[in-house]
Amino acid sequence: MKKFIRFSAYCLLPTAYCFFSSCSNDNNKDKTETKILTHQDSIPTAPKFNEDSAYSFVKAQVDFGPRIPGTPAHAKCSDYLFAKLKSYGWEVQMQNGNIETYDGKKFNLKNIIASYKSENPNRILLFSHWDSRPFADQDKIDPNKPFDSADDGPSGVGVILEIARQLNLKQPNVGIDILFDDLEDYGKEHDNDADTWGLGAQYWAKNPHKPGYAAQYGILLDMVGARGATFPREGESNEYASYVVKKIWNKAAHLGYSNYFVFQDAGSITDDHVYIIRDANIPCVDIVNMNAQTGQFGAHHHAHSDNMSVIDKNTLKAVGQTILEVVWDEQKLKI
Repeated sequence: MKKFIRFSAYCLLPTAYCFFSSCSNDNNKDKTETKILTHQDSIPTAPKFNEDSAYSFVKAQVDFGPRIPGTPAHAKCSDYLFAKLKSYGWEVQMQNGNIETYDGKKFNLKNIIASYKSENPNRILLFSHWDSRPFADQDKIDPNKPFDSADDGPSGVGVILEIARQLNLKQPNVGIDILFDDLEDYGKEHDNDADTWGLGAQYWAKNPHKPGYAAQYGILLDMVGARGATFPREGESNEYASYVVKKIWNKAAHLGYSNYFVFQDAGSITDDHVYIIRDANIPCVDIVNMNAQTGQFGAHHHAHSDNMSVIDKNTLKAVGQTILEVVWDEQKLKI
């Protein structure tokens, strides 16, 4: 991912906001009030996110080796993620597609999609890329060689896998979809064409797993496991999903995680959420470790130092518990 010049303005349909509408005249006041979201006292509190479990999910991915498209490690990891989600009782499917990267190489895309409570029309989308960048081009040493890529990809996937496990155990009444998208990190650095990145997300956004798929909002987890990580409010998230940003950051503050979810606004970056906002018309938030002032990612970004040594269970806990409770709260809201 990298900074990018904002894409052309486009209009999100108001579907994600329909449950929050307060624009009505006095004659419709009573009717509108029946649509205001209210708490249901019968809903239990959210389960505890298990950071040890999430850590093991991160390590399992890294242990396959760099998940570079077209390699045995990539194939084995895709099988692992598919089977793990299936074991939790989710409806799982593999989305394949022929993709050509900026350097002319062709790959068989593997997007892994899982659904929970698919009969529930009100959906939340959780997503993270699972592939590895083929080279550590931000490193001064061996920049052309692959690297473990523990934070960039596996940390977000690990957090979402633990959320999937918890939802299977507790069976909340909420509709969730998971997208583990492929070929996110095979982009061309220092190139004006930002669309060389996020190829799996671009493919899914234009070819959703269900025709006409819609979600209230999406949450992207990208580099969410490093020690000392900070997650400012990213620019595109602020512009197109400000109410979701507020929901997440307020939840984190309530849980005592404001040292991670900092109340600072950052610039816009190219990441998977951009394409899902633009092409799938779903408001999305990008939770990504970056410096709000400089826009720089961690020192381990696209470097050999992105290995298990940077992964901190406390960071995984902060992100995982926050998102788990945001998702859990969706069932506390009735129309």
